[in-house]
Amino acid sequence: MSEIPKDLLYTEEHEYVKPEGDVVAIGITDYAQGELGDIVYIELPKVGTHFNKHDVFGTVEAVKAVSELYSPVAGEVVGVNDRLDKEPALVNTSPYGDGWMIKIKLSDASEKGALMNSDAYSAHLGQ
Repeated sequence: MSEIPKDLLYTEEHEYVKPEGDVVAIGITDYAQGELGDIVYIELPKVGTHFNKHDVFGTVEAVKAVSELYSPVAGEVVGVNDRLDKEPALVNTSPYGDGWMIKIKLSDASEKGALMNSDAYSAHLGQ
């Protein structure tokens, strides 16, 4: 059974959003990292890049698959987890902690309302 923290928001594509005021931290869920297996490489955008909701913001390469990462919200990248360049496995060991990927300054805070809470995400996974 996957870990689903109550204080986060989720997408159907298995990204999570951790609200931090008008900035959100984004990563992939425990379920997603478990499905991918051992992550060996992560491609992330540069600070200052703008994304619309559902734009591809990067890729995750695992031993058995390569997956695109979709931005759950629109905004500007204000932080990138550079540790993932050398330690991509942090996404496997700490997806909600040290394995966060990017931070986005929201263009429209109301977009958070379209994301799933932990109960809805749990139901989405059938847990």
